[in-house]
Amino acid sequence: MAAIGQIVARTPSGEVLSRAQQRAMLVPDCLVEARRIANTVISGWHGRRKRGIGENFWQFRPYSLGESMSRIDWRRSARDDHTYVRDREWEAAHTIWLWADLSPSMMYKSTLGQVSKESRALVLMLALAEILARSGERIGCPGVMEPVSARNAAERLATAIMLSPLAEGLPETGMIRGMSDLVLIGDFLDPADAVMERLGPVARRGLRGHVVEIADPAEEVFPYAGRTEFTDPETGEKLTAGRAEILREDYQRAYRARRDSLGDGLRHLGWTFIPHRTDRPASEALVAVHMYLSGMPSRATHGGLL
Repeated sequence: MAAIGQIVARTPSGEVLSRAQQRAMLVPDCLVEARRIANTVISGWHGRRKRGIGENFWQFRPYSLGESMSRIDWRRSARDDHTYVRDREWEAAHTIWLWADLSPSMMYKSTLGQVSKESRALVLMLALAEILARSGERIGCPGVMEPVSARNAAERLATAIMLSPLAEGLPETGMIRGMSDLVLIGDFLDPADAVMERLGPVARRGLRGHVVEIADPAEEVFPYAGRTEFTDPETGEKLTAGRAEILREDYQRAYRARRDSLGDGLRHLGWTFIPHRTDRPASEALVAVHMYLSGMPSRATHGGLL
């Protein structure tokens, strides 16, 4: 039987950056702006204008009893019989921390997938940096790059990854302070309990998390048949099955149970869970993550895989 999958070489970060910028362009600017406009009428973080400390004028509104008289705009109030307060726009960028797991299992690519899991994870991370930087957000990568607010955040992140490669597994988050968002991208093939043991304390510190599970289609459908040799990319251990097809139902059942357990655990923490397959366009996962970051609901956790 011909090989269905293989372990690929790591993708050079410079090439990934180019693909990430192209991928970011697939999300039309009008869609990004439409979500920003929609957020002006709902509560949430950056992505909507709101009253606060800043230099730019936002709106006039009626004066409320108990407010400081110094905030009254007497010129506007003189136009009619009401007293008005001049509000300024809140000016505060949100901090989003991005992370892609580059464990050996992420190097896998089957003939059913478009790219390796590692390549897809890096493209998504850099594409998110590209789009979020356009919105004025502060972008950071735990242990690799301190948060920056710059239009070239994706380029700076790619450079930082080349100089200080991403570690394997989940990142250290002790440096993350305050109300921030953390986007984790990986295959999360470890037992769900082990993943939740790491993420639970992070969520209890007040961080808002978004987990993107990258899966190769072969990992889900198990297309193997006949005599097949399986190799664990993490340990190198091998398993030979005389008739791989007889394992399919048990494998699929265990795979779905792990994913369901992980998704339920994350949602219990108030985090979001977005499954994504490498045979689907990366733009689908990109749109889903951006909607969650904008405080808008997504169908990603309700309709199975994207």
